[in-house]
Amino acid sequence: MTAAENVCYTLINVQTDSEPPSEISLKADLEKGEIKAKTEALKKVIIMILNGEKLPGLLMTIIRFVLPLQDHTIKKLLLVFWEIVPKTTPDGKLLQEMILVCDAYRKDLQHPNEFIRGSTLRFLCKLKEAELLEPLMPAIRACLEHRHSYVRRNAVLAVYTIYRNFENLIPDAPELIHDFLVNEKDASCKRNAFMMLIHADQDRALDYLSTCIDQVHTFGDILQLVIVELIYKVCHANPSERARFIRCIYNLLQSSSPAVKYEAAGTLVTLSSAPTAIKAAAQCYIDLIIKESDNNVKLIVLDRLVELKENPTHDRVLQDLVMDILRVLATPDLEVRKKTLQLALDLVSSRNVEELVIVLKKEVIKTNNVTEHEDTDKYRQLLVRTLHSCSVRFPDMAANVIPVLMEFLSDTNEAAATNVLEFIREAIQRFDGLRPLVFEKLLEVFHSIKAVKIFRGALWILGEYCCTKEDIQSVMTEIRRSLGEIPIVENELKRELGEIKPEDEATVTPAQKLVTEMGTYVTQSALVSTRPTKKDEDRPPLRGFLMDGDFYVAAALATTLTKLALRYVSIIPDKRKQNSFVAEAMLIMASVLHLGKSSLAKKPITDDDVDRISLCIKVLSECSPLMDDIFNKECRSSLSHMLTVKLEEEKLSQKKESEKRSVTVQADDPLTFMQLTAKSETASKEDQFQLSLLAAMGNTQRKEATDPSASKLNKVTQLTGFSDPVYAEAYVHVNQYDIVLDVLVVNQTSDTLQNCTLELATLGDLKLVEKPSPLTLAPHDFTNIKANVKVASTENGIIFGNIVYDVSGAASDRNCVVLSDIHIDIMDYIQSASCTDAEFRQMWAEFEWENKVTVNTNIADLYEYLQHILSSTNMRCLTPEKALSGFCGFMAANLYARSIFGEDALANVSIEKPVHLGPDAPVSGHIRIRAKSQGMALSLGDKINLSQKKISI
Repeated sequence: MTAAENVCYTLINVQTDSEPPSEISLKADLEKGEIKAKTEALKKVIIMILNGEKLPGLLMTIIRFVLPLQDHTIKKLLLVFWEIVPKTTPDGKLLQEMILVCDAYRKDLQHPNEFIRGSTLRFLCKLKEAELLEPLMPAIRACLEHRHSYVRRNAVLAVYTIYRNFENLIPDAPELIHDFLVNEKDASCKRNAFMMLIHADQDRALDYLSTCIDQVHTFGDILQLVIVELIYKVCHANPSERARFIRCIYNLLQSSSPAVKYEAAGTLVTLSSAPTAIKAAAQCYIDLIIKESDNNVKLIVLDRLVELKENPTHDRVLQDLVMDILRVLATPDLEVRKKTLQLALDLVSSRNVEELVIVLKKEVIKTNNVTEHEDTDKYRQLLVRTLHSCSVRFPDMAANVIPVLMEFLSDTNEAAATNVLEFIREAIQRFDGLRPLVFEKLLEVFHSIKAVKIFRGALWILGEYCCTKEDIQSVMTEIRRSLGEIPIVENELKRELGEIKPEDEATVTPAQKLVTEMGTYVTQSALVSTRPTKKDEDRPPLRGFLMDGDFYVAAALATTLTKLALRYVSIIPDKRKQNSFVAEAMLIMASVLHLGKSSLAKKPITDDDVDRISLCIKVLSECSPLMDDIFNKECRSSLSHMLTVKLEEEKLSQKKESEKRSVTVQADDPLTFMQLTAKSETASKEDQFQLSLLAAMGNTQRKEATDPSASKLNKVTQLTGFSDPVYAEAYVHVNQYDIVLDVLVVNQTSDTLQNCTLELATLGDLKLVEKPSPLTLAPHDFTNIKANVKVASTENGIIFGNIVYDVSGAASDRNCVVLSDIHIDIMDYIQSASCTDAEFRQMWAEFEWENKVTVNTNIADLYEYLQHILSSTNMRCLTPEKALSGFCGFMAANLYARSIFGEDALANVSIEKPVHLGPDAPVSGHIRIRAKSQGMALSLGDKINLSQKKISI
């Protein structure tokens, strides 16, 4: 191993702004200073050695004047010093001075103070020189019998490390530790000893476990965790041992330690797929989620439940636990609730849907009594969506759900009310039997609706689905009630005139000077009425919306009135009644038009709304069969078609999910019997403990090997030229928040390069963790240097720097080779995600950073270009596939992605095919990107710019 790859045990924060002291002053402080001065001098020496200074002249000074001191701070610092100081000569032989150090540590291992003994034993775990350890072995063995547990547990670790690195120094270590374990009473010592036996001599560990397997539940949690690991490893390597240990794992599910319960449940699932085992593990996971207060723990354990659900054979077991899973909703965290509701919805079946709906209805009612909060609103939306999905999948439940949800239409939270309205629209269209109930409940809450958007939707539903004479008259009465007296303009003027008093005359305020943005002065005067305005609450809801200038609702009102009138005409044969009803509808529309043209409303009516209302009046004046067909049949068939398409898409996505989860077994596939499997075959299967350790260390080589496109060669960046004296190239490995640079440095000269240092700097939200240490390179030698970089946010980062070195024997200054820049790709942090249309629109309105990218490509097909952008940016297309199918020469699509840091990225693709330029003309248009941060928007735009053109192979 090279110096750069040596394991680092100690990290020290170094202040870089201070001047490094000279070796002479340090020597003086170490020889003649007080204890405090010696402590400070020793700290400076340690920092200088970490920075690459050798300081060989101070070694003997420290041995003579510092090593004999009994001060505890000095002793702790000396342990760090001996860990990092070079202990060998350039040819690899141990320094003579280290014999004196060895003698000092033999004395420390026999010191009466247990802290000094224990610290020394921990230090010995880090030594890699067998010549230093050999004289200390008798003292280390003696420490196993010390009265204090701190010394004994560190002695076990020291024995384990020495046995692993230099087995010849203590060949009887497993036997020694087994005897120690049998007689030991302290939990931490037993844990360390048992852990050593697992890795050094598994048979001895199993022998010990066999003797005390019935008492495992009484052990401390740290020992129980190691026992779980042993059972997993043994059963993984030898499945026939499962029956022997599975009862022990069941017992550990009742442990008082959450960590033990979690590991035991995970082990039980991997060892057995029996329904009782799965149920016990799932129940254990649910208890952990409910009892643990940390939301991160809840989310991790919920993920384990989701993984259990992914196996089709476990579905039925988990379906019986849906009510227990719903207990997690007591957690106030929105993310936990969201994941819980999704899991419950995936597990819902005809057996448990009724109970699920009852619980969700209770949760919905609870949100009414809670103080308004952003999370409460979002939670309410989640509940409404879940109830919606349940009702669509199980139509029998809709009748129970609708009365509860109807109350939300009058809610101030528009998002929740919108979800309820969509659900009602779907229910009234799909379930004929529920129409009378939905219609009645909607009429009840109609007058209390506060949001204009909800009012508009409710008005459309009432107009579309009232079929009888009584229903039509009820809707008309409700419209008149919500509109107030008509004509509106005349009524409003009367109200205004009736409220004016002589003392309330309008007054002119004194002119005031204002400063414009350009710095010039302008004078402003205003005619202000001191009379208090009539409260908006006095007006009926629809009148209030119109007075506020929202005339889009007037267009919806005109359509509804037209449908009502045309349907009334077809039902009632009496001409007089027909004319009376149609005239009333036309009067209301004309009155609204008059109000829009007057100055009473806050905003005038738009031309589009005028056209719509005028068209409706014209339709009613003519009453042609064609218009009747369009208004009363075509509208509903369009809605029906839209809901059918939506349902088909949902079924298709569910089918894809189930296909992913289902295990397909061909007729001629061989059967595998675990009892008959050779050990070599079982060993090749995944070891969960090993995988989790590799993931924590950022080692994903196993995955990369299975994916040829993720080859290491694709991520190698050349940093210098082939003719440079030092050649360098880097492999960039991105592991979530960390980037590891593995730099190969080759000396291409015939000289020895001393103090060869890789100096790096970063641009963007990147931070270099540690400075690589200097190296000496022999002629034509090479080495690997590793550097760690932390990532803070999603934006393109740049790492740049140089390699500096001294040539042995040369009198010139230091030589420098400048390195090429390493660009960190934003795609390593961006993952495709999905969101609803409403969430997309809300984020689009909120995000302030926009980057507009002009399409410049050689791709001639619209759909092909969209797919190319999706594959290049890791984004997901939210626009349905059916909306993108066909060819009209134009395409618009919404894209969405989320970074591992939780940042959202939105994009809108608007592209067209310029037909006038011929069939081979490339696609043109724009891509607008929006994000919360500037870096995200710019980086994603740069990525799209770089990858727009298709490279022909």
